This record gives sequence, C-alpha cells and structure tokens, in this order.
Amino acid sequence: MINVALFASGEGTNAENLINYFSSSKEVKIKLVVTNNAEAGIVKRAELHKKNIQIISKQALTNYTEQIIDFLQTEKVDLIVLAGFLLKIPEKLIQAFPNRIINIHPALLPKHGGKGMYGKKVHETIMQAKESESGITIHYVNEEYDKGAIILQEKCKVDENDTIETLEEKIHALEYFYFPKAVEKVIEELKVKQ
Repeated sequence: MINVALFASGEGTNAENLINYFSSSKEVKIKLVVTNNAEAGIVKRAELHKKNIQIISKQALTNYTEQIIDFLQTEKVDLIVLAGFLLKIPEKLIQAFPNRIINIHPALLPKHGGKGMYGKKVHETIMQAKESESGITIHYVNEEYDKGAIILQEKCKVDENDTIETLEEKIHALEYFYFPKAVEKVIEELKVKQ
C-alpha cells in the first residue's frame, strides 16, 4: 500500500479529484490532507470524504519541520502531492522525502513559474505574453520554486478570443485528466523501489 498525503491551500478541486480517482484503489490510500488555511475549500471537501485533515501554519512548517517529518513518517506517508499548496516546502522536508514530493503547475515550465506564480496570476502573464499555447507541468519538488525534474507536461492552445477564465477552464480540464495519471506513474515507480 502506498500512502499519499495531499497538501492544498485553496478550493481543493485537484485534491478532491485525486481522492475520487484513488478511492477504489487497493494499492493507493489518500492517508491525509494537509492545509495551511483552515478556511480553505479543501477542508470541507476533505471532511466530505472523511479524510484526516491537518492544519499546519506557515510558521509551523518553517519552525517545526522536524516534527512534521516525524508525523508524516509515523503516518507512513510514501508520497506527498502538492495540489495547489502555496507555501514553499522546507529543504529538510524535501531531503526527508527525496523524489517523493510532486507538484502541479498551471503552465509549461520553465516559462511562467517561480515565486508568486500561481492560479490566475499565471494565466494573466500567459495572456499578456501573447503565448500561443499553455498547459500544465507536473514535476518533482526541489529547493527552488518550480525547478524540479519534470514528470509530465500537457499542452493546450491559447486562442485569440480566450479570456483568463476560458484559459483557466482549459487548464483545469488538463489537470483533472492528467494529474491522477501522473501521480499513478510516480506511484508505480515507487512500488518498484520498495
């Protein structure tokens, strides 16, 4: 059994999509949901699915990293999936879970990534840059924002008449379809190593 911890800060639609995707799996368990925002939509979504929810503030993530690592190890977490988690992952946590933390980014990295680049901000910069295509990138997390090794990228066209909202819809469609498959691919690789 591969135990997964989902980290999310916002509405939690990608996290809920993963919970649903793996709900009938005999090999993968979404063990817990971690958020830094007690008011986030992910909290209600996780409660609906009866998931263990941990609220970890930015301060706790920074100052109590070792205790968080101990907790994740006690819970036998094999993989951490960032599904719209907006805090930077501390170096110690990355070292404790080498190549076992993955993130989804709503653009084709290395373009339109880095600190502060999330959600609508990413789509705004893509529209301003008059890009002809956008997409998603699923990648391993390292010490720098959006710089880890790429696991999967999928593209979509940016049409002349697209708005930030229509582009966001296209990106969500890619995320919902490909993110679970990318997580599954990483899990398959983890099982081989176990």
